[in-house]
Amino acid sequence: MSVTKRYRDSWEGFWREAPDGPGAVIWDAEPALTAERHLALFEPHLADPGLPVVDLGCGNGTQTRFLAGRFARVLGADLSAAAVELARRSDPEGRAAYVQLDATDPAAVRALHEQLGDANVYLRGVIHQSEPADRSPVAEAVATLLGAHGRAFLVELSEAAKRVLGELAGGPAGPPPKLRPVFSHGLAPAEVADAAFGDLLRAAGLAVLASGELPLATTEFTPGGERIELPAHWVAVAPDGARPS
Repeated sequence: MSVTKRYRDSWEGFWREAPDGPGAVIWDAEPALTAERHLALFEPHLADPGLPVVDLGCGNGTQTRFLAGRFARVLGADLSAAAVELARRSDPEGRAAYVQLDATDPAAVRALHEQLGDANVYLRGVIHQSEPADRSPVAEAVATLLGAHGRAFLVELSEAAKRVLGELAGGPAGPPPKLRPVFSHGLAPAEVADAAFGDLLRAAGLAVLASGELPLATTEFTPGGERIELPAHWVAVAPDGARPS
């Protein structure tokens, strides 16, 4: 199985047109507001911090580069070749490695696991923007990459974010500038019901170690100058049957 051509083309078009530079994309908030906060929640559950870290759905690599400052080996992986190229250009020192990966392709995911061995996985905002048929394979990809010893941290928009995004898009001036490309490329955020995430994880052989709610910071602001944050939830997971760290 692999993602549909329409979905792949949508992401390629989005990242080809994305401006260079920090904060140009709506979800490209600085790590102090994203990965750093998430890592504080994730680190207590790592069984082996020495494992490679895979930033699955790395986009332009902003969070990947932050993680590379905290772990010995970090790999950013993304469906979009344009995103991977942008991530590499944005990392001239080569702090992390980057690879194009279709996470719904089990053979490709298994090959990456064979290359890396067991890994810890960071996944931010991938499942809620995946097409319905792709959500289970993405969760299964996480389980494959973890192997027996890895742990994963997943952050996804809550279903309440759909209402917030709808209000932003329906304002008198239309969607904020950084939100427009998301809609114009046919990407549909916050399309997964909150209750569905637990079922997806269990079906993939993943057990929840901890969970909570934490708004997802964006790089867009209201007309009054307030940063837009979207309702989101997080989970730390382990392979089912693994002993808690």
